[in-house]
Amino acid sequence: MIEKKIDRRAIKTRKAICNAFSQLLAEKALHKITVQEIADKADINRVTFYKHYLDVYDLYDKIEEENLIELGLIILQLDELGSEKLFSCLIEYIFDNKNIFRMMFSPNGTNRLRDRFSKLIEGLFRKLVSEQQNRNLNDDKISYYSCYRSQGCIAIIERWVLNDFSEPKEQITEIVSELDENTKKLIASLPQ
Repeated sequence: MIEKKIDRRAIKTRKAICNAFSQLLAEKALHKITVQEIADKADINRVTFYKHYLDVYDLYDKIEEENLIELGLIILQLDELGSEKLFSCLIEYIFDNKNIFRMMFSPNGTNRLRDRFSKLIEGLFRKLVSEQQNRNLNDDKISYYSCYRSQGCIAIIERWVLNDFSEPKEQITEIVSELDENTKKLIASLPQ
């Protein structure tokens, strides 16, 4: 029974640290953020921070890794769910993790998380198209169309995040889904 309490408390503490960090990253560059600032904003002491993370960069890396895994699991469902349902799940995840995505698209970040997110989506789109059309995974046209498809989705999501989620989730899902469906039709019409 005590162990569950400790786990819940640890989860709550890590969430507070992550939220404080992402808020600070929206205000200033990664290399200018200190552990003390994070601790103060999260209302914890520095020792508590160090129980969970080595330093600011370790925190950034762990946030990046956790979110890429979650995003990957959502994106892998594209073939099963179809565009609208997939993008609905993706937009819901982004909305539920606003601070992480503010951090991802912040001009103060390293862009590493954004780049890895982009490559994850592009790689999945490339794989799906090559399988659906029985084409080589390294086909140049498939590569370019997959790049276009992924960057379009990310651009819409980025604009929504930078506009502080002002449009309803359903509207963003509809826009991304519609554009993605049109791009899929274009790719399907490619000569073999």
